[in-house]
Amino acid sequence: MADISTVVAVDAMGGDNAPKEIIKGVIKATQKKENIKVLLVGKEDEINKELKEFSYDEERIKVINATEVIDTNEHPVNAIRRKKDSSIVVAMNLVKNKEADAFVSAGSSGAILVGGQTIVGRIRGIERPPLAPLIPTKDGVALLIDCGANVDARASHLVQFAKMGSIYMENVVGIKNPRVGLLNIGVEEEKGNALVKETYPLLKECDDINFIGSVEAREIPEGAADVIVCEAFVGNCILKFYEGVGNVLLSKIKSALMASFKTKMGALLIKKSLKTTLKSFKTDEYGGAPLLGLNGLVVKTHGNAKAKEVCTSILQCVSFKEENINEKIKEHLFKED
Repeated sequence: MADISTVVAVDAMGGDNAPKEIIKGVIKATQKKENIKVLLVGKEDEINKELKEFSYDEERIKVINATEVIDTNEHPVNAIRRKKDSSIVVAMNLVKNKEADAFVSAGSSGAILVGGQTIVGRIRGIERPPLAPLIPTKDGVALLIDCGANVDARASHLVQFAKMGSIYMENVVGIKNPRVGLLNIGVEEEKGNALVKETYPLLKECDDINFIGSVEAREIPEGAADVIVCEAFVGNCILKFYEGVGNVLLSKIKSALMASFKTKMGALLIKKSLKTTLKSFKTDEYGGAPLLGLNGLVVKTHGNAKAKEVCTSILQCVSFKEENINEKIKEHLFKED
């Protein structure tokens, strides 16, 4: 067996398609990377029943029993406090106790955000941890930070988001000197609400990031910036709208291509190229959203995630660990200390 470099705790019970799709994604990830070990956390009877249907490396997939499940309609703080034996809490404690390097879940967003801060804990000096998903653009991807964790952010929070996002894009995605843009209603410096107006000059003074100024929402798909900085309410609206428009466009394109015999023949001729193009707009290609700035990695995948997205999210964790992102965040943000 190859040396294990990354241990990922996976919430087997979270999401609309648990546990089957979660387990399929875990198996797929271990097949793609030999240096991963996965701790499948949840109701062991249900997990073992599903595992019997598959052939997998039993040395690299271990089941950790957790008797409770946090539902999406439960109050996050109360659920984390009361359900100590839930799959989310048990798995996050594995990260806290350094038995796992990362945690992946398609479960309750609120519980994951609360648990990330109260169980895994923030890196000292990080004011607020942001959720940061990759979204497709014309020529690649951009990081949207924050997309759901901090709806009442301050300017100092957004400055940290920009720095953490820049580190992530450079080291995990491989974009050298990533362009950082502040999401705004216009490109002029005097535009925006009070938060944006306060944040802009602070980002302008940062000599350790490549700040390019304000970016409008319509410029995001064009790839105007590699890191899009915003507070969580706006970011979540952008993300959901982005996903909705993407799904509608994909559906419309497929319908148009199947409309007649001629269009079907045309679709056949461009099938390979079209498949590659359409694939780039599917959210499951990019994995989950990391909650940056914690003492261990927490990744939130879509609630309806299937095996492919779960697999990609686990592979994200490997890159995060191998590139020592947390250490780079500490060095970069707090080098003056």
